[in-house]
Amino acid sequence: MSDLPRRAVARSAKLAALPIGFAGRTALGLGKRIGGKSAEIVAQEIQERTAEQIFKVLGELKGGAMKLGQALSIFEAALPSEVVGPYRATLTRLQDAAPPLPASTVHKVLVEQLGDDWRENFQSFEDRPTAAASIGQVHRAVWHDGRTVAVKIQYPGAGKALLSDFNQLARLGKLFGVLLPGLDIKAVLSELRERIAEELDYLREAEAQHAFALEFKDDPDFLIPDVIAANEQVLVSEWVDGIPLSRIITDGTKQERDRAGLQLVRFLFSSPARVGMLHADPHPGNFRVVEDGRLCVLDFGAVNRLPDGYPPAFGKLTRIFNNGDMENVIQGLRDEGFILPHIEVDPEALRAFLAPYVEPTAVEEFTFSREWLQEQAATVTDLRPGNVARQLNLPVSYVLIHRVHAAGLGVLCQLGATARFRAEVIRWVPGFVEEDPEEQAMAAS
Repeated sequence: MSDLPRRAVARSAKLAALPIGFAGRTALGLGKRIGGKSAEIVAQEIQERTAEQIFKVLGELKGGAMKLGQALSIFEAALPSEVVGPYRATLTRLQDAAPPLPASTVHKVLVEQLGDDWRENFQSFEDRPTAAASIGQVHRAVWHDGRTVAVKIQYPGAGKALLSDFNQLARLGKLFGVLLPGLDIKAVLSELRERIAEELDYLREAEAQHAFALEFKDDPDFLIPDVIAANEQVLVSEWVDGIPLSRIITDGTKQERDRAGLQLVRFLFSSPARVGMLHADPHPGNFRVVEDGRLCVLDFGAVNRLPDGYPPAFGKLTRIFNNGDMENVIQGLRDEGFILPHIEVDPEALRAFLAPYVEPTAVEEFTFSREWLQEQAATVTDLRPGNVARQLNLPVSYVLIHRVHAAGLGVLCQLGATARFRAEVIRWVPGFVEEDPEEQAMAAS
């Protein structure tokens, strides 16, 4: 197995072409009334003021506003809409207000990354970007051999700005602890920082994308554009035309939305088993539906490397919950780090909290909807000290898995998709079916 050369970023650096044979498997203790208010009300007011401080800082972040808004969605989901609303709007404005780089700056970056003769790589190059993201933008071009390509260019200084934002967030650890006392926030932020640093390396992204492209080559359900060339801050890959998933959400037929939802679930659940990686940024902008009905997947900057596939505990605990054994569910959650040693949870409260999230795996066919998601969010946004959601921890090894599940649920509910999702869990998630090979065989057929 050959490897991608990691070249130093220098003025004369050339794009490193991918070798054909490359492969990758790759609570607040307030026990009395204060000023006539109950302890519970006082606690909630303190938590809401804390949330205001946190989201004020988030709203002031510069280079990492979009990426942090996505990565920290778990914290946003834990807050009531009246608190987070204004700050979510601020983050949205920051995302939308980031103008594309002017052509002169784009050309300067290409000179710095590819050399003065950078145009020799292309028959043509469109200066106006077709898409802009948190750390880079994409241009359409024609490669020197006539292929239409997507050229992803990293913004100058994007890495420094993004990592600076995380250093600022690290100072908010105690504030997050007020909102979510069961969460080890320092570990979560440290893990997110490491994953964001990986996203800044386009060679690493190219390696992941190429591994996905090889595994899903000629797949009847998915299309992954392969990488043509890359260095640390420029990535060239095959161009794919298709209908954005966002348009399927708004204008697609029920059949189109159901198919896209099933494909999304199949892709996310099958990838760890097939590629040893999980695409960790499943928002609508990263998906297209091509003419033959396949789902095209884009942007592999954020991936969770799972060489042994999905953690077996995920499927096992889901199965045990569906069987009604809460004692072993709680013990399993402790073993995995979801419940810290000093935290005690009420089994029935935990059952009520988890039931809706496990529901799609307990029935043969399920329909996701915005209304269903809003009902689930109501349990998370309850800031009362006794809310079991506030007592749970997010283990470092599950940070990106949680990010994927949260974002994936959001997309499924936007689609309003109905499908046999349980069959995908049976087929791809280890531990969900213990000793029922007949059911597994039926799911695979």
